[in-house]
Parts: sequence; structure tokens; C-alpha cells
Amino acid sequence: MNSLHKQSYRCWRKLRPVRLMRRLTTSVSCLEKVEARAEFSNGRTLKIETGHYARLADGAAVATLGDTSVLITAVSKPRVGPSPGFTPLTVDYRQKYAAAGRIPTNYIRREMGPTEKEILTSRIIDRSVRPLFPEGYHGETQLSCQLLAVDSVHDPDVVSINAASAALAVSDIPWGGPVGAVRVGVAQGEVLVNPTRRELSHSDLNLVVTAAPRNMVVMLEGGGNIVLQQDLMKAIRTGVKECQHVIQAVQQLAKLTGREKRPYTNCLQVQDEALLAARTLSGTRLRSIFTDTSHDKMSRDNAINVLRADVVKKLTEDGVDVNEANLAFSRVSKSIFREIILDEEIRCDGRGLKDLRPVNCEVDLFKPLHGSSSFQRGQTQVQCTLALDAPENISKLDPLLQATGGVRNRNFRLHYTFPSFATNEVGRGSGVLTRREVGHGALAERALRPLIPASLPFALLLTSTVLESNGSSSMATVCGGSLALMDAGIKITAPAAGVAIGLVTRHDDCEEYKLLTDISGIEDYLGDMDFKMAGTSKGITALQADIKLPGVPLKVVMEAVQQATEAKGAILSIMHATMPSSRQAQKDNVPVVDELTVPPHKKGRLMGPGGLNMRRIEADSGVQLTWQGQDTLSIFAPNQVAMDEARELLQEFLVDDEPTLEFGGIYTATVREVREQGVMVTLYDHMTPALLHNSQLDMRKIQHPSALGLEVGQELKVKYFGRDPATGQMRLSRRALQAITSSVKNLHKADPA
Repeated sequence: MNSLHKQSYRCWRKLRPVRLMRRLTTSVSCLEKVEARAEFSNGRTLKIETGHYARLADGAAVATLGDTSVLITAVSKPRVGPSPGFTPLTVDYRQKYAAAGRIPTNYIRREMGPTEKEILTSRIIDRSVRPLFPEGYHGETQLSCQLLAVDSVHDPDVVSINAASAALAVSDIPWGGPVGAVRVGVAQGEVLVNPTRRELSHSDLNLVVTAAPRNMVVMLEGGGNIVLQQDLMKAIRTGVKECQHVIQAVQQLAKLTGREKRPYTNCLQVQDEALLAARTLSGTRLRSIFTDTSHDKMSRDNAINVLRADVVKKLTEDGVDVNEANLAFSRVSKSIFREIILDEEIRCDGRGLKDLRPVNCEVDLFKPLHGSSSFQRGQTQVQCTLALDAPENISKLDPLLQATGGVRNRNFRLHYTFPSFATNEVGRGSGVLTRREVGHGALAERALRPLIPASLPFALLLTSTVLESNGSSSMATVCGGSLALMDAGIKITAPAAGVAIGLVTRHDDCEEYKLLTDISGIEDYLGDMDFKMAGTSKGITALQADIKLPGVPLKVVMEAVQQATEAKGAILSIMHATMPSSRQAQKDNVPVVDELTVPPHKKGRLMGPGGLNMRRIEADSGVQLTWQGQDTLSIFAPNQVAMDEARELLQEFLVDDEPTLEFGGIYTATVREVREQGVMVTLYDHMTPALLHNSQLDMRKIQHPSALGLEVGQELKVKYFGRDPATGQMRLSRRALQAITSSVKNLHKADPA
């Protein structure tokens, strides 16, 4: 090392501690907690913090509303291998019992797999942030959501969306946010912003609104109790306006602590030469396929796949990469499909922009079923069956669901299944419930739940099976489910129907667009929005908007609501022709519920040892017996015949065959059993033994009947004091007779004459 190098090295050694200290100081300052607040118009505050939790993640934030707090972490890593063609985003929302001050109710007392509430919350977070990821970013991204605390007043789902927005905004992950989310309700015409659980119980609407800057709508999810169209529109406008407060708070947080976004390579980028070549090779033939109304779903897909294979082969022969060739064909096909709709207002099945597909309805498909229906709309076919059961058979409420607002009307459940054969695919087999099935089922259940009478004595399970799918199967479930309820004779408030509205835009700014009524599968896949709305002729019961753009203007959403309302009315008219109202005459196989008052003193005889008699009645007649209170027995029978048989069996145990006993009368009791607390005695044949307690055996205090030498079969004189009004047990006393005898003796001693 020469002298110049040695001198430089000494200078570097002297400066090194200073540099390290400066770097350490900078790091410590970045780890300080930074918070921002969003003040809503009703005075409530959302607090967002970052910098003090999960500091090794790419981004982390804690959002707090009231005393409900959620931690969201964001991590993204480069993906190995080819791009999947979509944003590989995973959202994992978990609710821990400890956050609600509870212990898990399962047998191992640990957190188990995700519940429906957790799956639905994960989906709502995903749909709120996914549209703002840049096209072509294919890093594996995961949002982990941990419920830190819940106050049983504010639902954590909206808090989680805002925390996810903040975590992505302060990270270096490429993302075009932020977004903000609020929950809105409507009570007596007034819009409620982030209502509490109590306020929400009096609200006709429960809607989550996610918005981007400049009042752009990103996501809608919610339901209501037949909400009027004007009230829904007012709530959406208010929600979007309130979201801007959250957006400003997140922007402030990102400005203070945010990092520069990492560079990335657009994996979906296609050379202009490849696009031009693909359009030249396939443009005319694609236009012919998309305008040929003789095609159905399968034939159109087959024709496009054949054309794709031909174009990709020719492009690869010209030196284009096979992945780029496939991507170029997809871009061209999507562009031509949208141009036909925007320029010529022609849809691939020949319908106008506001036309419905052909609709066909059937009810009462199978006689053994309580209620059944089939709803066909185009190539989407759904079969619904309704089962009526005893309310006691519904699962118990989970305490964590009660604390986090996940409790629904447990007397009505909807199970939605989507088999692979519905789209002519080979699936994974039955028994594995997907997040998509959970989400679609929850949407349809939300649409139908307001129609169910509150006083219904049954538990209802509506099962929807998708037999064919070409778009909007969840809204077909609403239509078919409404018909199945009426077929079973359930007096619903009014029939409900659902429809999906699509959107096709020229550019992302939505300056030029077309709305499509009742979209098919290809219009959903190649379009920009899937706007589902369900309700009755009077109002709306469910709403869900999946938007693929970074946001759509309020004007477009309002037009979609109006267009969906018109289509909903047309579908209800078709359903009315099939089933005008709920069935008046009950089917023979419809269950029957009745109640029987059991005198307290006969309850023991009816139940038998360990409930043996009741179990025999249930096994012999097929009914279900449940105690409602102390003396009321609820009888659930699968039909009237079973009810009549059960009543006959019950009367055998309740027949009044005991002799009339006089209050204060003296009777001879026979000891049937000696127990530690007394003796069991009978006053007449076939009587259920009654307890003569130690305290009533003798005037002296005794601890066991053996002290008096009492044995089984011995006869005693007892006095009868009626039955206990609460338990119905006989009140007997031997001590009272001894007291009378002692008084008489004392009287003779005092007056021998």
C-alpha cells in the first residue's frame, strides 16, 4: 500500500464512526411512531399509525376506530417463473379470540382455520386494493391482517381496509393508492357514517364504500332492508365524500414516512410490432366470431382457442416469444370485443345493451322436497332446494362473531356450491369450499334474508347448486331462492330478483363508456365492472360492485343503479308469471311445530330415567322434543302424521290417572328407596316416588334415614301439603304428624281430666 492509499485509509477510519452514527440516527428516527387522523363529519375519528410495529415488513400500519384496532402488514417478493397474468395478491385476515377477551371454543382451545367472517373480510380487503396495483406488476404480495383489539361497537372490516391502504402507501411496493373506506347506514332518511353496532341495528342499510381520490368508486359491498333507490344513491355519495378524509390522512402518513416505490419490469408489456402482427392475423376472424350470434359459450370459446393456436403458431415462427404471442392475441381480442360494443353497440349474443337473456323458471321440482326451483337465464342455470328444520338445530353463536359483528340471522342460511361441471371443467372434487363460493353465497343470503318473516318457527337452509354457468350465478341464486321459498309456502315479504350490470370503457378515465345489462361470462371477463344488485319491486336488499379499474366516477355508478333497477323489475315480472305468490295450501311433507304444556309434577314421568322416555318417543315417531322453559315442550315433527303419533305417545305419560289427594290429609306411604337425603315413598300404586326429606322425617335432626331404622317396604304415616308450584313435587311430612301427637300428649299432661 503506497503512502497516498495509507493516508486515504486513515481518513476513512476516522470518518467511519461518524458515518455509522449518522446512519444509526437516521434509522432510529424512521422507527418513531407516526400517526395521522381522519375526522369524519359526525365527529368520529379514525387513527392510523405506522413505524412501531412489524418493522421488518415492507409496510405496516395500525388503524383504530373507537377501541377496535387492526394491524396490517404488506410484504412483496419477486416472483420466480412466468407471470400468472394477474396480480398475485393474497389477503389473509384473522380474528384472534384474545382480541375480544375470549378463549377459543374448540376442543383444543387454539385458533383454527378461517371462518366465514374472516374469508368475507379478506375478500372485501382484496377487492378494495387490487384494482390499484399497476398492470404488469407480478411480485408475490401478501397482506396479513391481525385483529389486535375489538370493542364490540365498531366492525373491524372497514378499519382493516384503511389499514391495508396505509400499509401499502408507506411501503415501497408499487401501488396506485391510497384508498379510503367507510361504512354507511340509513335510518329515517338520514345517512349514518361509520355507525356503531347499536346504530346499525336500527339502520335499513349496511354498506361498505371504498373510494379513491377525486371521488372515484373502487368497491361497494352491502345489503339492506328493502332500501329505496334514492336512499341508496344518497348513501353512496355520502360514503365516497367521507372516504376522502381517510385518503388525505393516508397521504399525509405516506408523505412523512413513505418510501420510494421500487422499480419493476412490466411483465405484460408487448411490443407494438407483435400487437400489429396479431391484429393483422386475427382481427377479421375475431370480429366474425364476436358478431356470430349462433355461438354459445362453449362454441365461441372453442373458436377463439382454435384461432389463438393458429395466430400464436404463426407469430412464434416469425421469432416472437410464445408468452408474448399469447399476450398479444389476448390484447387484440379484448380490444376488438370492446370496440364492437363501444362503436356499434353490438353484443356477442345479439342483445341490445339493456336486454336480458332468455329467462325460464320452474318450481316444485321434486315432491319430497319442502321447496324447490330451477332458474335459467341464458346459459346460467341454478337449482335451489329449501329444507325446513327445528330452530334448535342451528349451530350456536360464536362469542367472537358476536364481538366482531359477524352474527347473522341464524334461522336462515344459504349454501352456494359451484361444481366444476358447471363450466365443463374437471375439478378438485367435492367437499372443498372455495372463497368464491363463500362470497357468492353470502351475497345471495344477504339479498334474501330481509324477506324472511321474523316469527317463522322453523330454521331454513336454502341450498343453491350451479348446474350451468355463463355469468351472474349469484344473482340467479337470488331469483331461484326466492321461488323456492314461495314454493315451500314461506310467507316472504315480497319476491326478490338480482341482476349484474357490466361496464366497457374506451380508456380508464371513463370518458367514453357503455353499461351492459345482465352480463354473460365473456362480458365480465373482458369488461371493467361487475355490478350486482338484488331486491324487490320496492327497494334494494343487496349490492356488490367488483371494479377492475382504479376507480369509476359516481355518475357511472348512479347510472348502473338505475339500469339494474329496470332490469330487476323485468325479471320479477317473469317470475310472477311462474309463481305469483307464496303457496297457500301447505304441502303434505312440510314440517309441523307445536307446543305442549307439561304439569311440573308429570315432567319427571315424561322424561323417565335419564330422559329415556323422551328418546323413545323421538325414535318411534321421528319428532324432535325440546324443552322451552320449565314446563313447555316444543314438538318439531317432519309432517302432520308424525305429530299426531307423537301426541298419542306423549298423552300416555301425561294421562291424569292419579287419585285426588286432600290437602292436609293423612296417608300411608310405602318406602321405595333409602337415600342419603331422605326416603323415596309412594302413596298409591303406579305413583312416581316422591322424596320425604330428612328434615321432614322426625322432629329430631337426623343426617341419614338409617338413624330411624327405616327400610325399603316399611310403611309410614305422612301428611300431604299439596305440590310445590315451581317443581311440581309432592310436599310430604312425617314430622308434622309427630308434632301433632306431641301437642296432644302435652295437652293431656296439663289437663288430665
